[in-house]
Amino acid sequence: MAPQQNAGAGAEAELPEYAGHYRLESCLGSGGMGVVHLARGTSGMRVAVKVVHASYAKDPEFRGRFRQEVAAARRVSGAFTAPVVDADPEAGRPWMATLYIPGPTLSEQVKRNGPMDEAQLRRLMAGLAEALRDIHRVGVVHRDLKPSNVLLAEDGPKVIDFGISRPKDSELRTETGKLIGTPPFMAPEQFRRPREVGPAADVFALGSLTVHAATGRGPFDSDSPYVVAYQVVHDEPDLTGVPESLAPLVLRCLAKEPEDRPTPDELMRQLRSVAAGYDTQVFIPAQREEGSSAPAPAAAPDAPAEPAVRRLGKRAGLVAGALCLAVLGGLVWVQLSGGGEPAPRTPAAQSAPGGFGAWETTSSAGKSGGMPQCSYAARRLLCARPGLVFAVDPADGGILWRHAVEETVRSEPPVVSGGLVQPEVGLLGPLEALDPATGEPVWQEDMPAYDGLRCVGDMLLLTRADGVVTGVDSASGRTRWAHRIPGQSVPYFTSFAGERRPAAYATSQSADGNRTRVTAVDPASGDVRWEAELEGTLALVGAAEGSVYLVPEGAAYGDAKAVVRYTPATGETRRVDLPVPVEQAAVGVHGDTVYLAGAGGSVVAVDMAAGKQKWRLETGVSRGSAPVSDGRHVYVTAPDGRLLGVDAREGRLLGQTRPRLGADSDRVPASLPAPLLAGGHVYATAPDGTVFGVDGRDPAAW
Repeated sequence: MAPQQNAGAGAEAELPEYAGHYRLESCLGSGGMGVVHLARGTSGMRVAVKVVHASYAKDPEFRGRFRQEVAAARRVSGAFTAPVVDADPEAGRPWMATLYIPGPTLSEQVKRNGPMDEAQLRRLMAGLAEALRDIHRVGVVHRDLKPSNVLLAEDGPKVIDFGISRPKDSELRTETGKLIGTPPFMAPEQFRRPREVGPAADVFALGSLTVHAATGRGPFDSDSPYVVAYQVVHDEPDLTGVPESLAPLVLRCLAKEPEDRPTPDELMRQLRSVAAGYDTQVFIPAQREEGSSAPAPAAAPDAPAEPAVRRLGKRAGLVAGALCLAVLGGLVWVQLSGGGEPAPRTPAAQSAPGGFGAWETTSSAGKSGGMPQCSYAARRLLCARPGLVFAVDPADGGILWRHAVEETVRSEPPVVSGGLVQPEVGLLGPLEALDPATGEPVWQEDMPAYDGLRCVGDMLLLTRADGVVTGVDSASGRTRWAHRIPGQSVPYFTSFAGERRPAAYATSQSADGNRTRVTAVDPASGDVRWEAELEGTLALVGAAEGSVYLVPEGAAYGDAKAVVRYTPATGETRRVDLPVPVEQAAVGVHGDTVYLAGAGGSVVAVDMAAGKQKWRLETGVSRGSAPVSDGRHVYVTAPDGRLLGVDAREGRLLGQTRPRLGADSDRVPASLPAPLLAGGHVYATAPDGTVFGVDGRDPAAW
């Protein structure tokens, strides 16, 4: 959405000059409830600030709805939404700041370029299905999914504007006689039973969006909203112009009864066979560099002649890298040009004797093609961005090998499991395992149906919708076990680096929300190692030295008010309340210390052994990544590309690298992965496409 200077709804578009610490620069758009401005924070980061109209600011009911919008947007912040950076629902003019995401809305794209082709439609549906899955998993129903609320960003579609969304636990209710939504994209139940609207209404809207993207009109088309409402409830949709391969799936989305529509997970399974990958550039016209005669061809792996590939059968091929545990998680930008040649090194580049260096480089022609995500194993950084997996030499940033993949938007790096690189983390495209030394495929297989996957140790755990979990040997692809997990109806596992005996953890809440069941599963056998029922609604955030760490959930704004440690060997539970809550906390654990980084720049250390908060540092950044510690220092990545180094004992800021906003400062990632620690060095990334390594031993020298 392009900024417009001095545009908007009269004087509302011009005032105020600031919202909190954000200077309003230009108007991105306006609506009945408020004006959205392009703004900059004190660090220079660009954000989109929604400022409520003055007339609505005086209405207590509207303020309640705006609080709900902020809470909903914070709950769903992730890969498919514009994350909330800051907000003040209690201000004289309530406002909310989200990361500015460049790109047209779906409405603008169709108006400007006409209907999408079949491949674009498939990828749009796949991206929106993943978005709805994540939105619904945190208990939010959007209720107003329409073309103007979908941004076609460089890294995939983003769902925005949660102004009329409703969490399942919301106390606000639709008033009798009021219809809330946009009729051409509303589901029948929104007209008939507005108090009973659930997640299936968003799936109906996805179907309507797809028809609009395919034809330029909706499936129910009239100039009168009353006629449209009647058609939605009573008539069959008009799918003329929708590709035949997609029409049956779209028709299911537009079923009159909510229970007849597919879930987002079902949609993704259906789309796997038709969407080979999610090309994140598919909606964005190529930008030609000044002075260039033609766009550079996409990088492709050096293809050896007919590499030996062992194909596995369906059962043996239940292997993928989705949601795999990174041995050391983080992000690294790398030089992608020049094949396997080392990346150009800055004059200050230094290579440590152990094979780890301090260096800086940028991606080819300043274009990243997506933010790489990296782990460390086999003495190399294993990195990926949509469409490419590659290995990087940590000594100088040189690329050791590259391998093309068909991939959706990534939220996890590739990892080594069972001695092989598992490159795929999405739900689209074939599965394969790579030799970590060469990047050549060892085996390949089509992706089977499953709803959750986690790599734990040398096993891959696949969860089906019916709750059956299959344990697969990640080295051979052979199924080792398959059964349900006692006490967990449909377990979606998590796991943590650094455990001597890796475990797969699943949690579930009691019906009244007063207790949380935690189950630790042996990945090799599927046996339950231990289980516990803990007081409160808790989120598992870490495991270290025989204990697990949790943070109470349930706060409307995602504030962390306490940290809980449970030790299964003794059954002891310790809770440490925080003097001041940490908003939207990202959490890291090192030994007995839990580190939290929150919106607004707070970094907090909690000493669980002593049972108290150790220190709190206000860094001044808008938010931070999950903190990573080596025991002496704590490292946090900021949205403007700075890497902060903090004294782990005293909470003093020792040093920071320079900001790296650059020309692409508006392409800050939706989430900030933690820095990567390897060989005494810290590797981090910045919004301008820079990857850099620094000596982690002396942050003051940065």
